[in-house]
Amino acid sequence: MYKIGVVGPVKSVKRIIALAREIEQDMEFIPYIYAIATETKHLVETYDQDVDFWLFSGYIPYKIASQTKVSQDKLAHIIFSEAAIYRGFLEQSYRQKKFIENVSIDIIPSPSQMASEGLAEIQKNVNNMYLKEFDVAIDPKELFDFHYTLWQEGKIDFAITCYPSVDEELKDRGVPSYWVSPTKTEIYHTVQLFTEKIKTSYYKETQIGAVMLEIKDFDSLKERMKQGYRIQYLELQTKENLLQLCEQIDGSLIEEGNGKYTIFSTRGAIEGQIKFLQEKMIQLSIEMEAKVTAGIGFAQTVFNAELHAHRGLRQTKENEAIDIVMIQDDGTIIESVGNMEELSYSYRAEDPDILEKLKKGNISIKTYMKIHALVQKMRWKHFTTKDLATQLQMSERNAQRIVADLCSVDLAKICGEELQHTRGRPIKMYQLV
Repeated sequence: MYKIGVVGPVKSVKRIIALAREIEQDMEFIPYIYAIATETKHLVETYDQDVDFWLFSGYIPYKIASQTKVSQDKLAHIIFSEAAIYRGFLEQSYRQKKFIENVSIDIIPSPSQMASEGLAEIQKNVNNMYLKEFDVAIDPKELFDFHYTLWQEGKIDFAITCYPSVDEELKDRGVPSYWVSPTKTEIYHTVQLFTEKIKTSYYKETQIGAVMLEIKDFDSLKERMKQGYRIQYLELQTKENLLQLCEQIDGSLIEEGNGKYTIFSTRGAIEGQIKFLQEKMIQLSIEMEAKVTAGIGFAQTVFNAELHAHRGLRQTKENEAIDIVMIQDDGTIIESVGNMEELSYSYRAEDPDILEKLKKGNISIKTYMKIHALVQKMRWKHFTTKDLATQLQMSERNAQRIVADLCSVDLAKICGEELQHTRGRPIKMYQLV
């Protein structure tokens, strides 16, 4: 049973947990209450080991938690739409027996544009709307002062706030106010999507994983050994190191012979121990005085996982600079796994127009997708063939040929020239189309 920590003010947390327990009985929802939003950081860092995932009552505590070291994959928040703001207007209009003409609103900018669009519509239908956008680090007193000053000056009839403590203090001072909180429908929708994501992650983690390791030039290594038993002692040391890795990921070791080994385990266990795998590969490289490379494959079956691992290992042979290549079940390839140079791309393309152009230009899908992923990762507005050659560890002549082929089928184009500091022709600059 997964444990989900629900973080927020007491009223919100009680509502979320009550509804969540109606939707999902197979998960445990644990309340973590704060008086002010800044307490979120302490709660998440202190109790992260006690829960599997975190669900936040709104964007403010979520944003605070996302600034900690806790994995982003574990975090989610209730998303509220403009409906929550309209509800506040409706309730207050009913109480005052008139339509609200002047209002102050505080809101934190979020990736969702729904609330912003809702505010734009409200602004069209009121005389005056005073808006204060704020950051998560703001002191709630500043928000209170914003609303209360406008009220004292007679500029507003009503205040809408994202902070429950600000709402309570305004009401204590006689200011008509409304605390923006998600509706029952919004809570239901978010909890449903979140629990489905959790179940998907469970099935993903339990996929079969294969790690295929190879000691390069093993035959020549045996020839270099002057003492007959020396290579056998080294092989025993290698197996000892790999058994330690197996123990760490609860895996099973198979010796393929000739310096090749395969370890089978689950995807979750392997992904969680990438750093340990890298350390063992470095240790083996030093002991064997030879480069050690690895291919990692994930799939629903042992056969496909092993096939992906073998394909990944073969790719390390094509590029000497890469130690680990991971191939996932959806066709995603990740090179230099766990390093700063990590690059993720797919060897599959679904756009029929692109596929037709690649076929016409005799360009492999993998090459195009790799360049596309690199351009996005590096945020290049334009690039040179030298840039490609440097990043992809290939010769500049090869990069020039590939780019020329892409240009010939309108998948890339020349967008300018760069003058060299020394004499010579200007360097052409390209863009992907």
